Amino acid sequence: MQGQKIYKPKPVSGFHEWLPEIRSVELQWLKHIARVFESYGFTNIETPCAEELDVLQSKGEIDKEIYTLTRLQAADDDSGSRLGLRFDQTVPLARFVGQHFNDLDFPFKRYQMQKVWRGERPQLGRSREFYQCDIDVINVDHLPLHFDAEMPAVVYDALQGLGLGKIQIRISNRKILLGYLDALSIDDPVSVTRTVDKLDKLELAEIHKILVEESNLSTELSTKILDLVQTNDIASVRAENEQMEEGLSELQFVLDNLSHLPENVITPDLSIVRGLDYYTGTVYETRLLDVPEFTSSICSGGRYDDLAGRFITRNLPGVGISIGFTRLFNVLYHHNYIQSSRTTPTDVLIALMDEDDRALAGETAHKLRARGMNVEVYHLPQKLKKQMGYADKKGIPYVWFLPNQDKNVHEVKNMKTQDQSETTPDTFHLDNDAREPALKVASS
Repeated sequence: MQGQKIYKPKPVSGFHEWLPEIRSVELQWLKHIARVFESYGFTNIETPCAEELDVLQSKGEIDKEIYTLTRLQAADDDSGSRLGLRFDQTVPLARFVGQHFNDLDFPFKRYQMQKVWRGERPQLGRSREFYQCDIDVINVDHLPLHFDAEMPAVVYDALQGLGLGKIQIRISNRKILLGYLDALSIDDPVSVTRTVDKLDKLELAEIHKILVEESNLSTELSTKILDLVQTNDIASVRAENEQMEEGLSELQFVLDNLSHLPENVITPDLSIVRGLDYYTGTVYETRLLDVPEFTSSICSGGRYDDLAGRFITRNLPGVGISIGFTRLFNVLYHHNYIQSSRTTPTDVLIALMDEDDRALAGETAHKLRARGMNVEVYHLPQKLKKQMGYADKKGIPYVWFLPNQDKNVHEVKNMKTQDQSETTPDTFHLDNDAREPALKVASS
């Protein structure tokens, strides 16, 4: 090794890696979200990290952010150069449904929790590699509207279970604004909707200025549009045409079917239009009211008319919503909301006082593991103080003591309460909070 050049390791910008105690929280959160998704009947799929570029480019507005895959010494005709890393999970889902259409049961309720990659400038809350947690319901020809109401209910359960404080899910329907723009004879509705969608980022006066100067609207038309999207009382909105009436009716149906959620969790907000033309009806955005560092949505989505039209000649309407998991987690960590001292999934550490006890330690560990516990046997027969220090440093909630000359019984110590009691491998039970000591967001 002498004289060998040492490469000093450094992080890659836009790619995260966590120390064990923070990764343990991340894993707990992902497991919790998956449990909630499955509790509503969503089934998990995973798609490859790479897709053919022709598939990825079906959503052309993001071409500049796609990472392509090539071998370092690829030949000119290497087919690998036609592959790229997925930038979201919607395009792979569309390809998956088109490819496996005859093997799927509809309505197809799927969840997907995987990493995606985008070539953009990294900053807090925006990474090049990040997790998304998506759910979608897809059906053939017609998708019942009650699925639009199910999406916010799922998201509420997922986020509320993470202890994120007050959650507000804002809901609208694009048909309302699009119908209104049609009634006003607006020539470029796409430009208007994309501008209105920036209301959470720009001042009202700035939005008004953009509508007048860039969308070529009169001051009167701009004012009318902004008055509509700021309306809080949906019942007071008068439908100007059939499309607008349909949107109002659908929105009211969704709101009525979410009345079982706590008060103020669900609120109508006509300013939400989700700038992409992809959405055709219900749209959602989600805010964390007790986390001021988040000024925009951390969970969004909506209804679309045809998911896989590019891959199959069947009409496949759907509705979906996505949690920007890494963005959420990274910002909370950066602002010291997430705290954990546990660096291992171990529930019980079996202390080893003598090498002759190793067989009994292994037998005890086997019994506890068979009952669903994570068990570690201390690696060497060392002083008890050192073994206890090891458990305390790693955040292991219980230390187990084998029978010895002084006491011919098993004992276990709760490291949190410091209580020590007699037990057996067949009767010992973990406290309810032993598995998830860091699932809740700590106060900042």
